[in-house]
Amino acid sequence: MLEYKDMIRIIIISFVITLILGALLIPFLRRLKIGQSIRKEGPKSHFKKSGTPTIGGLIFLIALVITILTSGVINNDLIILLTATLGFGLIGFIDDFIKVVLKRNLGLRAYQKLIMQIILAVILAIYQSNTSIAGTEIIVPFLNTTFDLGYLYIPFIAFVVVGTVNSVNLTDGLDGLASGVTLIVMAFFSLVAIKVGSESVAIFSAALVGGCLGFLRYNSHPAKVIMGDTGSLALGGAVVSSAIILNLPLILPIVGGIYFAETLSVIIQVTSYKLTGKRVFRMSPLHHHYEEKGWHETKVVIVFWIATVILCLIGLLSIS
Repeated sequence: MLEYKDMIRIIIISFVITLILGALLIPFLRRLKIGQSIRKEGPKSHFKKSGTPTIGGLIFLIALVITILTSGVINNDLIILLTATLGFGLIGFIDDFIKVVLKRNLGLRAYQKLIMQIILAVILAIYQSNTSIAGTEIIVPFLNTTFDLGYLYIPFIAFVVVGTVNSVNLTDGLDGLASGVTLIVMAFFSLVAIKVGSESVAIFSAALVGGCLGFLRYNSHPAKVIMGDTGSLALGGAVVSSAIILNLPLILPIVGGIYFAETLSVIIQVTSYKLTGKRVFRMSPLHHHYEEKGWHETKVVIVFWIATVILCLIGLLSIS
């Protein structure tokens, strides 16, 4: 059984690998001129980020794979966790490649990304429903009970997966925001996994904590590299697959509250503008709203990190 010292060792290994890979790959991406393009409708303060190397998610994804393969533990749960993470990362990589390398600004069409995401989501749902001792049951936070979804399990999980992955993607709009928030959320899953005896999720989440921590060395303001959809979709896949393997999909709106607030702000903004012609927020997603109110980028990021720590503590209380 894994102990906390084992988790620290995994975090350190992944952290060091990420630091080394970042030092090697960022200059390579810069030489290839794989730079981020900034949306004209975004905050004006972001224009200076144009040209920053992107597709940096490859850095912590490679570190994640190396750390897990050298952990000495390989089982079906770890394989499916990696498959979900790398699968969503691949969708993001294809999108990034089309936009940045092939210079087609639209990248993959929305329906193409959605179809691929749904396929991965259904695979994850089928795997868990067939291999988990809990079957189609999920844990209900705060109530200390479970609920059997039965035939609704697969469509419900598919909805949760697609929604979570795209919510994490929306969160990746400021230097260090998505990587920092996800670091905290995966630390939460690491603690829960040790508590319930899920070795696979414990190793996987610890490895990603180390990867995100190392990536922050290059991704914190001012960012030397941007993770791109390669990284943000992969992080979404990692977060949601960890929750599902632990039978805790209902914990996601709590510990991942920042992700969902970002998505909700976009939904509210679009709906309000279409119905009334008025905007509720100065700009969406939510992090841009605070920037437009005059908050410095680093202040927004730190406040969102702190909010995530508080939400994860609430999450721990909800399943204790």
